[in-house]
Amino acid sequence: QFSLVGPMPVMAPRTMMMTPGSHTNLTSSYSSSRRTHHAQGRHLGRSSFFRPSKALATGHEAEIHATVDVPLGDRTYPIYVGTNLLLSQTWTKHVKGKSAIVVTNETIAPLWLDQCVAALEEAGKDVATAILPDGEEFKTLETMNLIFDEALKKRLDRKTTMVALGGGVIGDVTGFAASCYQRGVEFVQVPTTTMALVDSSVGGKTAVNHALGKNMIGAFYQPQCVVADTTTLTTLPQRELVSGYAEAVKYGLIRDAPFFDWLEENVQALLDREPEAMAYLVERSCINKAEVVSQDEKEGGVRASLNLGHTFGHAIENGLGYGEWLHGEAVSAGMVMAADMSVRLGWIEPSILERTKALLEAFGTPTVPPKGRITVEQYKALMSVDKKADAGKIVLVLLKGELGNFVITSDFDPAVLDEVLADYA
Repeated sequence: QFSLVGPMPVMAPRTMMMTPGSHTNLTSSYSSSRRTHHAQGRHLGRSSFFRPSKALATGHEAEIHATVDVPLGDRTYPIYVGTNLLLSQTWTKHVKGKSAIVVTNETIAPLWLDQCVAALEEAGKDVATAILPDGEEFKTLETMNLIFDEALKKRLDRKTTMVALGGGVIGDVTGFAASCYQRGVEFVQVPTTTMALVDSSVGGKTAVNHALGKNMIGAFYQPQCVVADTTTLTTLPQRELVSGYAEAVKYGLIRDAPFFDWLEENVQALLDREPEAMAYLVERSCINKAEVVSQDEKEGGVRASLNLGHTFGHAIENGLGYGEWLHGEAVSAGMVMAADMSVRLGWIEPSILERTKALLEAFGTPTVPPKGRITVEQYKALMSVDKKADAGKIVLVLLKGELGNFVITSDFDPAVLDEVLADYA
């Protein structure tokens, strides 16, 4: 049996315009300048991205809100959190060779590819591009080969840098491709979704999916930097925007209770894409992620806590078919299932479950999986091939104690898991 208990302290970023302790003061500063464009994107599908205006894309100076280091010795790298960073030279100094290949998808390319290429060309780089199909269903070895095809056609050498411009799928696939191409080239993360900005772009997890399991083929491979430009979120459909908020809620549940309080207080500001709120959300999330990665880069211990809700969530994604639900939507429902199980085990107060459900519902993410689509047996089969599984035994990240505490364990009553799965199946 395996068991690991948290929480962990939250570190400070290297440079900040807003300290973690100031989170309670944010709400009052938002009312005078609410943005209204968010309503245009509610309930729109993946293809309904907004197009940035020319002024938004090119007419404003870059502003770094915070720089958060991921401390990994001689592989330490910065996360630049700010606005209008994509066109700036803030990040191109991390592209050391003469060439780069920007990897993006067919949705992001019309929105942000020109700006990314322009920044690299201004820095004197020869730039190739690879435009992939969009969606979790294309997170495969076959799609990754398209990157290699372009790189080899352009005769890119070992000194080239791959630039991942997109959401979690692009980041994961590009990072894995970089780890493989000519036995390893450098890469840079330029995330363009909430999910990628607050979670997947940080920490060096790269992978593609297999029909039998999510993220089963991959590598730990760290980027040279992360360009967390919150301006890219202005083009995101509301469904994509809020799905990433689930990962931020996760940090509050497992290690950062004050951040959970702040999220509860600032739901509307985040739904309205208030710049200050978005910057703080990304900064605080990156602080949490960087601290965990610095302690446990390759998920031998505490980093597995970041998978709260993911064992349930990956089973939902796979069981429904990759692409039907966004990753964050599946994690949202998965976290509620994990919190519900924690209540049934007597490990947390029911109020934590209720607060979790209420916050996720306020953001508009699912709190239950579709009824009748996945059986208990299917759930257990999919959960048993999760990467945390120990000799075929299911290992779960659950909550225990006060808000902000977790346990990673296989030492639970299996009848309680069966009961939870039966209620949600």
